[in-house]
Amino acid sequence: MRPGGRHFRKAGQFTDDTLQALAVAESLLARRGFDPSDLVHRLLAGYRKRPEWYGPTSSAFFNLVSSGVPPQRAAWLVHRRHHGSRSNGSVMRGFPLGIFYADDRVYEVSITCSRLTHYDPVAAHCSAWLNMMASEMCRGVSRHRAFVHARSRCRNAEVLALLGSYEQYCPDPSLDAVLCSHAALFCFMKAHTFENAVLSAINMGGDADTIGACCGALAGACWGIDAVPKRWKTVLEGFKDIIHVADALWQVREDESTR
Repeated sequence: MRPGGRHFRKAGQFTDDTLQALAVAESLLARRGFDPSDLVHRLLAGYRKRPEWYGPTSSAFFNLVSSGVPPQRAAWLVHRRHHGSRSNGSVMRGFPLGIFYADDRVYEVSITCSRLTHYDPVAAHCSAWLNMMASEMCRGVSRHRAFVHARSRCRNAEVLALLGSYEQYCPDPSLDAVLCSHAALFCFMKAHTFENAVLSAINMGGDADTIGACCGALAGACWGIDAVPKRWKTVLEGFKDIIHVADALWQVREDESTR
């Protein structure tokens, strides 16, 4: 909430984490479900606005797509050329899937969404784990039960080992998908309030905006909008627009569930 940083941001200005999450939410609203082509188009539009915000995997992917490479091949090429693609860019953006889909679908859709840009399965299963927890907590499940359900569903051994026993490892605020997911989960599960969760996440440093985004999404799903400090809401860039998108997405979810 302070100005500055290496990109000279204003106080309360969001980053590519929020920009990409909004693209996911707006695509779900426009298409009434997950539409890979529409989503890639929206993500690419966001990248063109502020390319300096994006990480190495996402940047390389969008540059290839801009040059005419089909998205599926672009994701594979980035993975091969960079000797992996398990960075956290696909994890941070996926939480609107947890609002839209119940847990019986959110896991598989999250994996597909992640692999649009990040070919590595570790990133996909991290996204699926956290989105599944968010989905359940949005629907009234306690965080402990949401955690247990996500752990029972996980099919990736590395993700299961670290996230499933999160309390046994010290958090590392890394760009790596599984370390980022662990740090966010660790801060969330140890916290007693939304504010405490987010502050503990971002104050670790490292990839602070993404750790904070992932932890904040879990905390928001658990404690709701009223738990966000008023002094944060008043300064946050585009707060009213973000709330409007979130409300609309939840309403569409409710409409879909009755069909």
